[in-house]
Amino acid sequence: MNFNSHTDAVVRAAVELVNAFTEGERRGRPYTPPAPDELAEAARAILSLSGGVPVSRPELDELAAVARDLRAVFEAVAAGDVDAAAGRVNALLDATQARPRLERHDGEPWHVHFHGRGRGVADMWGAPCATGLAVVIGSELQDRLGVCTAPHCDRVYVDTSRNGTRRFCSTACQNRVKAAAFRARAQTP
Repeated sequence: MNFNSHTDAVVRAAVELVNAFTEGERRGRPYTPPAPDELAEAARAILSLSGGVPVSRPELDELAAVARDLRAVFEAVAAGDVDAAAGRVNALLDATQARPRLERHDGEPWHVHFHGRGRGVADMWGAPCATGLAVVIGSELQDRLGVCTAPHCDRVYVDTSRNGTRRFCSTACQNRVKAAAFRARAQTP
């Protein structure tokens, strides 16, 4: 997938926020988001597009709420309900009051950024992540958003492969499923 560098980056940020901030399963094990200090560092790394802004504890809770809303978009797409995904994205766009603005930075040409109403990190990142997902869902590539199909894993991903057949969040999950299938075949007489 390659819309433009900014859209690709905010969709990747949406994936990373969901995977870092939402509970569930990861690579065959239960996943609980890390302690606040470690989560704040993860957030800083994820949000490095804006210089790695520091994230306060209350902002971590707000980012977690945004991540849960973003997860619902991925889950709806994975379930084949693009209408529900679009509705959830529209709700996020409304909540963050995403608005377009032309920006130029880091030697790049002018391109469109979508900023929120400016009240904290969650709005400033919820708006562009929702807009990036809106661009994907509004195109023929909405099936590139997914939830890992490996047993005991519910991490999300965006499929950037050429053929668009990705089913797993990571190579580790893919290998886990392949190894289990190999063992099952080896045990069958």
